[in-house]
Amino acid sequence: MSQMERAVELAKRALGWCSPNPAVGAVLVRDGQIVGEGWTQPAGQDHAEVVALRQAGPAAAGATLYVTLEPCNHVGRTPPCTDAIIAAGVREVRIATHDPSPWVNRGGIEVLEAAGVHTAVGERERDAVLLNEAYFAWVRSGTPFLTLKYAMTADGKIATRTGSSFWITGPEARRHVAQLRATVDAVMVGIGTVLADDPRLTARPGDRDDEHLDDVHQPLRVVLDSAARLSPAATLVSGGLPGPTLVLTTERASASRVRELVDRAVEVVVLAARDGRVDICEVLRFLGNRGVTSVLAEGGGTLAASLLAAGGVDKVLAFVAPKLVGGSDAPTPVGGTGLSDTMDRAIELRDPTWTVLGRDVLLTGYVRDAEPRTLMRQSIPKPESQRPGP
Repeated sequence: MSQMERAVELAKRALGWCSPNPAVGAVLVRDGQIVGEGWTQPAGQDHAEVVALRQAGPAAAGATLYVTLEPCNHVGRTPPCTDAIIAAGVREVRIATHDPSPWVNRGGIEVLEAAGVHTAVGERERDAVLLNEAYFAWVRSGTPFLTLKYAMTADGKIATRTGSSFWITGPEARRHVAQLRATVDAVMVGIGTVLADDPRLTARPGDRDDEHLDDVHQPLRVVLDSAARLSPAATLVSGGLPGPTLVLTTERASASRVRELVDRAVEVVVLAARDGRVDICEVLRFLGNRGVTSVLAEGGGTLAASLLAAGGVDKVLAFVAPKLVGGSDAPTPVGGTGLSDTMDRAIELRDPTWTVLGRDVLLTGYVRDAEPRTLMRQSIPKPESQRPGP
């Protein structure tokens, strides 16, 4: 394993914990030996470079720093990493990829070069970009990177016509999802899914019944509930689960039900409505302003259709099980009226990959190129007030 590959592996340990900061890994090498390593700590704490420098101590002088993202050069909740690198006497900084945020955007490299620190960019760049695809989307658009996830049978059903859906996929696929939740900022569902399945939406290191949850990051649980139908008896409210639950509703919500939820430590926020439901664009703006950079949407066909119609989906994870359900009334992953045009107008996923998980197969694909979402673009928080830098 190369030093930059090691840095990428270290960066993965920060996913879920460090948002809205990017997940960064750093390795310091002197005379062919690793003298310091680090990854981004939770927001407001040390960045990867500083962790590695502190571990190295005096051995950082004359060393080469391998880091997965361009070091920050501004003051946020922590001092600039470039200052620490220069003060430690690091000779060279090898960077996997640039930081496209407006508060860095090659400024870190310029500061290092001006101080006589040699820099090189591009080693393992694709790995570093994929690792922080959510952060890059957030800094460009101000809205979270949204992944739509669903499990379906080989004939495209997410449940039987009577609503039974446990379990479509096998334990390997379910374990993959549970671990995926630990890497995202938020998990989103619609109220229909909550009423039908009474989910927990927790990140579990093992299977569904694994109760050892303290050592993994727990995402924010987001429920889109236009009329505040979420019952105080639901597991998301009364189950004593780790991590917070957020209900996004509209003015249709009953004041008494809102009070019941708030009294049980559920955060309730009223947003604008569109066609009688919570406006998806407002949801994404709100979450982006809150510093949520990544969302895993796990709802049913209604939520999936709304997210796609709003242009809010970046990535699709489709788990396909070798089962047949049949039935014209059995629900499918994407509801709504569907495409009325010809098949060549269908949404085509780019860069598709297939992964075997036990007896199931996972299709991963992207809905759009990584470009700013001009229709929803907004001003994201300045580094001085919210964003501490990478």
